[in-house]
Amino acid sequence: MPLPRAIVLRAPGTNCDEETVAAWQLAGADVETAHVDRVLESPGILDAFQLLTIPGGFSYGDDLGAGRILATRLGALDDALRRFHDRGGLILGICNGFQVLVKAGLLPGGHRATITHNDSGRFECRWVRLLASSPGRSPFLPDGDPIELPVAHGEGKFVTESQEALDALDSAGQLALRYIDDSNRPTESYPSNPNGSPAGVAGVIDPTGRIFGLMPHPERFVEFIHHPQWTRIAPRPEGDGLRIFRGAVKAIRG
Repeated sequence: MPLPRAIVLRAPGTNCDEETVAAWQLAGADVETAHVDRVLESPGILDAFQLLTIPGGFSYGDDLGAGRILATRLGALDDALRRFHDRGGLILGICNGFQVLVKAGLLPGGHRATITHNDSGRFECRWVRLLASSPGRSPFLPDGDPIELPVAHGEGKFVTESQEALDALDSAGQLALRYIDDSNRPTESYPSNPNGSPAGVAGVIDPTGRIFGLMPHPERFVEFIHHPQWTRIAPRPEGDGLRIFRGAVKAIRG
């Protein structure tokens, strides 16, 4: 059986594409990178892939707001992305990629939302604990125990148009990944929640579960030795972030 094919979309300012490629390879996918201009010129390129990732970084320097310019450019790919999604393709947005998916309207689906400045008013670079609140709703979501991942963002607070919209997304299981405290409860308290997202939202899915965006960086913890305390904690067979990539590859393999 051929390996599932993943494409990592890059743009000026993207800086996590190589790590994301490595994560997909470790998870068992055949990976290519493509500049957004190449895909805009030939949208049919996407038809050869089953996995699409918009990685982290600072696309176009975030000059007009985090992810906004790339999100605007993706508007020209609306038909191609819809076709990719409707035939069962999986889309992952990490950090800046999550911001892009939200501002392009691909997430959360059904309600208006945005991602804005951290409550702390500064860039946050730290490790956080996370728990999938809707296991089974998306192939990206890791089942079981909490995971640890690093965050690195200045605009990571997920905000909906109203409390009613947030509650509706919660009821639908779309608030899929949460920042948790030491008691494994979703938290809005700093620093466990690095940006102040209500209900501890760290990642969301669309209604189908095939589009997933998250602020933490799973590609930065795919091997156990990536953990800053790897010499002091119980060894693990792999980094927690790799579970997210493996789940998607497993779903494509069927």
